[in-house]
Amino acid sequence: MNIKQDISNSIKEFASSKHSTELLDNEIQLSPTKAEFDGDTTLVCFPLLRKIKMSPEALANEIGEFLKENNENIADFNVVKGFLNLSYTNEFWSNFLNKNFNNDKYGHFTQTEAQKIVLEYSSPNTNKPLHLGHIRNNLLGYSLSRLLKQYGYEVIRTNLVNDRGIHICKSMLAWIKYGNGETPESANMKGDHLIGKYYVKFDVEYKKEIEELIKKGMSEEEASKQAPLILEAQELLRQWEAGDKETVELWKKMNQWVYDGFDVTYKQLGIEFDKIYYESETYELGRAIVEDAFQKGIFTQREDKSIWCDLTDEGLDEKLLLRSDGTSVYMTQDLGTAKLRAEEFNADKMVYVVGNEQNYHFDVLKLILHKKLGFDWGEGIYHMSYGMVELPSGKMKSREGTVVDADDLMSDMIALAKETTMELGKIEDFESEEAHKLYEMIGLGALKYFILKVDPKKNMMFDPKQSIDFNGNTASFIQYTHARISSILRRAKDENIDFSELKGVSNISKIETEFLNTIFQYPEIVAEAAKNYSPALIANYTYEFAKKFNQFYHQIPILRESEKDLLSFRLKLSSMAAMIIKNGMWILGIDVPEKM
Repeated sequence: MNIKQDISNSIKEFASSKHSTELLDNEIQLSPTKAEFDGDTTLVCFPLLRKIKMSPEALANEIGEFLKENNENIADFNVVKGFLNLSYTNEFWSNFLNKNFNNDKYGHFTQTEAQKIVLEYSSPNTNKPLHLGHIRNNLLGYSLSRLLKQYGYEVIRTNLVNDRGIHICKSMLAWIKYGNGETPESANMKGDHLIGKYYVKFDVEYKKEIEELIKKGMSEEEASKQAPLILEAQELLRQWEAGDKETVELWKKMNQWVYDGFDVTYKQLGIEFDKIYYESETYELGRAIVEDAFQKGIFTQREDKSIWCDLTDEGLDEKLLLRSDGTSVYMTQDLGTAKLRAEEFNADKMVYVVGNEQNYHFDVLKLILHKKLGFDWGEGIYHMSYGMVELPSGKMKSREGTVVDADDLMSDMIALAKETTMELGKIEDFESEEAHKLYEMIGLGALKYFILKVDPKKNMMFDPKQSIDFNGNTASFIQYTHARISSILRRAKDENIDFSELKGVSNISKIETEFLNTIFQYPEIVAEAAKNYSPALIANYTYEFAKKFNQFYHQIPILRESEKDLLSFRLKLSSMAAMIIKNGMWILGIDVPEKM
């Protein structure tokens, strides 16, 4: 039984024995005591006044006296208006620390009915390398997978690669026309960068053709449709869809260049998947669903033979599902892929990590699957919507080559970490290889944390220099704190201090109980973050936690403490602090150093 439930049971006993009334769990509101007041947990007495007719202050005092006398974990109390602040006994805190300081599963949950969740993230196009926007997507998806696993769910991490369509054909056509047989090897370039180069080249040449047609009297709209390059790209797409051998072979070769490039980026970013789907293999799956629903009268067909779903009764509009020529749209593809995953995994939820510009798309997807097609599992569709990542210079545009490339950004962050770390002298005697690993850990940690600490729903501005600040709300500060704790524990080991045994401690200070309370809250933070699909809650908790440890470290002697039990208590407290920092950062996909 946890302490909150123990206190709740004592309050129920109070109400029953002293006032002959029964209280429900939801009427007993316990929360951490605010920093400006003494206490560890606070009872809000106002909800109890409906059943126990007393003034809030009198009721709080009466409950406080009862708990102090009848609950062995309560040492003292104070009342602030209708709020009862309760302080735990030193024995409670000693027992808590003894039980958990070496428990690497602290904050991990085991669900009696664990949900199975299919989580989709990344979903890149094979016509360009990954960029800063993809980084936010991947970091959110991967961190969420770890968070949900720690909460006790079974998570299947998936990636749907958009490897077909007109945008792919644009890169292919530009390579055919202007590539002269160039390969990643001959260009000494990652394959995804090479393909991205030709995607930009297509756009440059395409715009030139449009300008020429406009000069000849065409409107801009007509010119964009009649430019020779776009017509050739459309023809290339038709050849691919018809299975033309030469076209398909080129498509396979160029896509493989991209996959090889993606793999390098994913590895450095620390991102993994359990299953990768390819649009070229799934895009036709939805066609059968749509045609079957049309035959059953669920969907309607217009004169041009296109098939639509009417969602006006749901407050939306009509949605195109098959074009007049029978080709599918993104919605068709997602219908088919969702059904495939439902059959493959029998999941309780399907979570899609996709930018907020697709909010409407996923509202429609869920409505069609659940309300129109009657799939029970369709109700489990959840769109983890997130905002854009912007730069001081403005929005990124792939076609114009103005994106921040993911590989370049990671390299720049590692270089910036090296520069900053050496300037500050925050490095011990490292060998060169060991030093590089540290710079990589700091640089990539800074990138990941800066992105993940922001509420996913918000747009954000990425500032590389601000992300590496050893005194701010950054991974660097948290990593340095972990290294500091590790140094303390190493010194204790070098001095042969055995802190495995701990008897009761009678003189725990207020700053220590405040820090213990922060540790105590960790499982609740994990639960709240998982329920809200928000790694940001973990990130900001871990930062506040690191700040609390540093306050404790600066105000309380640890290794200089002469009383053996108090020394053991503080070392156990430090050991558990390191474990929670490491665990919180693990959820975010960030490593922490043992020394700096």
